[in-house]
Amino acid sequence: MELKQFLQLFNPLPGNRYLQVTTSIDETTKALYDLLENKDGELRIAYYADEELDISEQFPHAKIQYVKNFIHPFRAMPRDHDMVIIKDLFSLHHNPEILLKTAYTTLANTAEIIIMEKKGTMNVEAIKELLEKLEYRVGNYIDVLPEYDLVIAKKMHMWGNGL
Repeated sequence: MELKQFLQLFNPLPGNRYLQVTTSIDETTKALYDLLENKDGELRIAYYADEELDISEQFPHAKIQYVKNFIHPFRAMPRDHDMVIIKDLFSLHHNPEILLKTAYTTLANTAEIIIMEKKGTMNVEAIKELLEKLEYRVGNYIDVLPEYDLVIAKKMHMWGNGL
């Protein structure tokens, strides 16, 4: 997987915290972890899995949360993250809106959300409409990974939810 263009979507500053909410730990997780480590930032992982796999060796400085099923949302503190990346989960979750609402609450003002799904899995226009409905702005489709469709949007302070 060529990650150079993918990593250009991110410009972390020291102290930034990114959260990857995912069903699969892969090269994108490792690349984000390394990027944030090099910038004195922190990658947090909300890992949806049937059983807890020990990935702490692979990501020794990451905070890892395990979520057992597709009914529950991940947990995160309000305004605690500078980026949320929802990967390989959106189409599987029983209530994708709760994922977006939880992400909205945990994102800092003007922070961004990225939804990543395997190519052809998600209806990009429907996702952009849902993001708009839930007060995310500037929703865009970005084609930077051959295996994934990506939609990125921004939380804008005081543009609706006011969080």
